Amino acid sequence: MTREDAETLLKEAGRAGDGDFPLLEAAIACAVHEDPERDPDAARDLARFGVERLTERLAVESPEEALAEAMAGDLRLGGDLFTYEHPDNADVVAVATRRKGLPVALGVFYLHVARKCGLTVQGVDFPGHFLLRIETAEGPLAMDPFSEGRVVLPSELTRRALHAGLTPNVADRLDRLMAPASDRDVLIRLQNNIFARASNARDFPRAERAALRRALLDPADHRPWLDVAAAREGQGALAGAMEALTHAGTLDGGAALAARAQRERVRLRLN
Repeated sequence: MTREDAETLLKEAGRAGDGDFPLLEAAIACAVHEDPERDPDAARDLARFGVERLTERLAVESPEEALAEAMAGDLRLGGDLFTYEHPDNADVVAVATRRKGLPVALGVFYLHVARKCGLTVQGVDFPGHFLLRIETAEGPLAMDPFSEGRVVLPSELTRRALHAGLTPNVADRLDRLMAPASDRDVLIRLQNNIFARASNARDFPRAERAALRRALLDPADHRPWLDVAAAREGQGALAGAMEALTHAGTLDGGAALAARAQRERVRLRLN
C-alpha cells in the first residue's frame, strides 16, 4: 500500500456512515500514510489471532475477563510506561509489532476483536485517557486497554474525571463519563494525539500528515484544515497554507472567525 492508496482508503472511510466505518483498516491506512514502509499485515495478523483467542475464552469466561485475558494475556498488548511519547505508540502497525502503545491505539485492536466475536464494545472519549465501554449482563463496565484491560470502577472514573478538571456535578454522572464515542471519533482522537506531539516537537511535516488524515476521515469538519494550514505555515509553505484555509472556509460557509483571521495573517506574509 502506497501513501496515495492510504489516502484513497481514508477518503472512502470518510464517506462511510458511522455504522459502516472500517476502524481497523482505516487505522492501518493511517499508519501506512505516515510510513509507507510498514507492513500492514502485522496488524491484520494480530487482530486475527485475537479473534481466535477471544472466541476460545468466551466459552468459559465472562466477556470482560475473556477480552482482557485475550488481549493483554494472549496477545501481550499493554501500555508503554517507559517511552510513552514514542511516535510508534500511536501507530497500529508498530503497536502490533511492539505489543505496546497508547490507550487509543490499543483500543483499536480491542474494539475490532471484540466485535468480531459478537461483543458490544465501544470507545469512550474520556478526558485525558481513552477507555472502553463493554456491555455485560450486569450493565456497562469501563475497561482500560492501557492497564491490561482491567475494569475501572465508578469511583475511579469519578476520581479521574475530577483530576482531569471536570466539575463535580459532571464527574459524578457515569452516563456522561461513559458515553460511547463513534469509531470515527476514536481514530480522529488518535490522529489528534499524533498532531499534538508532532506540533510540540516542531515536526511540521508529520503534523501536516496527521491533520490531513483527520480532514479525510471527517470531510465535513473545517477544523482539521486549520491545523493543516498551521503545519504548512510552520514549513514555510504559505501558498499551501492559504489553500487549506480557503478550503476550511468553504466547509463552514466562511463562518469561522479563526479561519478568516488566520487566512488574513498568512495573506499579509505572502505580500
